Amino acid sequence: MFDFSSSILLADIFDRMRLQLSEGLTNWLTAVWILALGGLAGLVLTAGLWGIARLISLLPGIGTLYDHPQAKRIAIGVLTAAFFVGLLLWLPQLRGGAVEHGAQPAAAAANEQADPAADQPLDAAPKARPISLLDRLWALGGTLVASWLAAIAAVTVVSRRALVETGIAIREGVLWPLLWICVVMSVFSVLGLFIVREPLDYLDSLARLPLLAREGMVTQTVVIPAPPNEFDDPIETAVPVSFRRTEIREIRLASDQRLKVRTEPFAQASLIAVLLDVPVGTTAVWKRTEYGANPFRMEHVTNLYAKNEGAKPANLQLTIVRSIAFPQMVMVPITAVSIAGVFFVYLLLRAAFPKLSAVALSTAKSEIAQPLYAILLAVGLFLLVIFVFVPYFTLASDIKMLKDSGLSLILVLCIFQAVWAASTSVSEEVEGKTALTVLSKPVSRRDFILGKFLGIAWSVGLMCVAFGLVLLVAVAFKPIYDAREGTYSAPDRMQTDPSWQNCFFEMAQLVPGLVLAYFETLIMAALSVAISTRLPMLANVIICFAIYVLGHLTPLLVQSQVVADQFPPVIFFGQLIATIFPVLDHLNIQAGIATGTSVPVVYLGWALVYCALYSTIAMLLALTLFEDRDLA
Repeated sequence: MFDFSSSILLADIFDRMRLQLSEGLTNWLTAVWILALGGLAGLVLTAGLWGIARLISLLPGIGTLYDHPQAKRIAIGVLTAAFFVGLLLWLPQLRGGAVEHGAQPAAAAANEQADPAADQPLDAAPKARPISLLDRLWALGGTLVASWLAAIAAVTVVSRRALVETGIAIREGVLWPLLWICVVMSVFSVLGLFIVREPLDYLDSLARLPLLAREGMVTQTVVIPAPPNEFDDPIETAVPVSFRRTEIREIRLASDQRLKVRTEPFAQASLIAVLLDVPVGTTAVWKRTEYGANPFRMEHVTNLYAKNEGAKPANLQLTIVRSIAFPQMVMVPITAVSIAGVFFVYLLLRAAFPKLSAVALSTAKSEIAQPLYAILLAVGLFLLVIFVFVPYFTLASDIKMLKDSGLSLILVLCIFQAVWAASTSVSEEVEGKTALTVLSKPVSRRDFILGKFLGIAWSVGLMCVAFGLVLLVAVAFKPIYDAREGTYSAPDRMQTDPSWQNCFFEMAQLVPGLVLAYFETLIMAALSVAISTRLPMLANVIICFAIYVLGHLTPLLVQSQVVADQFPPVIFFGQLIATIFPVLDHLNIQAGIATGTSVPVVYLGWALVYCALYSTIAMLLALTLFEDRDLA
């Protein structure tokens, strides 16, 4: 693996050619550069995976495997078993064990807005709770389903039918504008090498991510000798360790004798050294906070120092927890995987459902070409930029209002576009007899309805990506702008200007909100398509508006104690509505995002499941209503 941090020649070249921008602009562009780097990595990953799939398809019998049902089923079964076993070996948590309660990932700990006090040792390590049998069954079941879907996708994508039309698939539909967005991000990621300070350190941190993902936690046992007799002072013993000072996140110590452990020799005076007292039977923990001083001086730490205050030799169990020096770089592989996922999902649907994909492609191209789509896109982008400079008069909390207003604007515009598209592409085509012409060809009613929904989902997804990127860049710039205006509230009491980590933290917190906004849009689009099979545009818009209001209002009524005490029938009808209509308030986390609350990945996973289930129910309703619709 190439060590970027040791490349002095490259570092000197980038330092000499670096643009001399202000501190604020450099910090803002550093956060944006990390996001853009994900776009470049996404293009590289997509091209690499496509090349591998192309080479596999050239093997005898593999490229045509999808066209033989019996062989395809056998291949899917074998790959499902292989993926399932691989996931079990890669994720030992699925096989059992315990989960630490209250522990944080290193990336989350590095971004948390903690008290900037010096690092303090804790009395005990986080307690571990056993995994219940039900949790284990859920995990195994989900892993099996994921393995099955991955096997189907692999068999489909490596077929020659899917790969031979890649160029056509990219030039048509939403992949073409998405490709240009990724190209622009890639260009900026290259130019950013001459803007960001010491970019090789960030790239080195990214390169070490796979290693630390596997070996981030290392446990070793060391014997610390006891004093020769009880009257002698404890002997200082060097405990061998190996880690980079920038990557250390946590140190856990447990011993059967009382110990004192120091990060530097006991005789060396230091203001940053940390001294840990390790009682018998208790685990002492040191955690590195975001704003605390690093107690290690050397770039590569090789020793800790311990004294045994007991009467017997001590067995010290030492656990070192490491993560990459810049946890923010985790966004790069996440963005890359997301880009590759969108590309291959598009190819998968095109190969597995050609008729449905043809209807979806026609719908997406038609909606993107509509003047309303361009108007909504232009208005949304303009307002998202203007929101940065609007004074909210919130006493140093303008960025919270920017997040909330930006997410609300994106949600409203995307839902409006989805409902309008469903009305024009389904209801008006049925009333104008256009649907009859389409169905006169070898296209079933199922392909027609599902294709319409998929085309609307692609077009709205493109709009959400455009809005999301602009909002992310705007939110990253907001701390810099507020600092110039004197309204910035730094998380650290000793900090006066926002750092690039602050800009990135504010930007990264918006990503879950954008994902949930798209999930909510998909649910409303599915309902709108179902309604459009029977009702015209005006009725569709009114009903969807009512569902949107009820979906956000129902939880407040059901959970209100005042309403429960004084108006019991309201609670009954609220529960009835919550059972029939989607509870959209579960997908509304603007308040939590605006206040800096982290959204766990598990929440996004369950939101995806809820979106998929409710969209499926809406599509089944749409197929039922459209099946016996008289189109003549």
